[in-house]
Amino acid sequence: MKAVYPGSFDPITNGHVDIINRGLKIFDPIVVAVLENPKKQPLFTTKERVDMIKTIFGQQKNVEVQSFQGLLVDFARRNRAKVIMRGLRALSDFEYEFQMALMNRKLDPEIETFFMTPTVDYSFLSSQLVKEVSYLGGCLKGLVPQTIEDRLKQKFEQNPPITLLKG
Repeated sequence: MKAVYPGSFDPITNGHVDIINRGLKIFDPIVVAVLENPKKQPLFTTKERVDMIKTIFGQQKNVEVQSFQGLLVDFARRNRAKVIMRGLRALSDFEYEFQMALMNRKLDPEIETFFMTPTVDYSFLSSQLVKEVSYLGGCLKGLVPQTIEDRLKQKFEQNPPITLLKG
């Protein structure tokens, strides 16, 4: 059964990779749906995010990567997916995700939402935290695939953080 795993993936983290790999034990294929949200100002362009995910999962035939705009249920319908896969890190995620799942069910009762929790090693991890740690020069080992760490370093070398001078 085909599933859609939506998100902004700005950037994809090892938590996302974990959810996708574990989801593949249940669903085949999984369409990683990269959201184009004009309200947000992502660090990476949609094309960059799609390319990074394709680099990570390029050898896996059962992982597709596409970008989308608009309603998620419309995207799922176009891709003939009957399941929307979502990750839940903490209780704080649940309220928002529960609301979204109910709205998606209202919009299309034929599409189910499937919640997965990350492994404990990634339960705190978010793209926003990864960007902040990278921006401030922290170690990302074990938080993102190496290719993503390299892309973050490259991105922040182009726009380095402001340094505080003693004096």
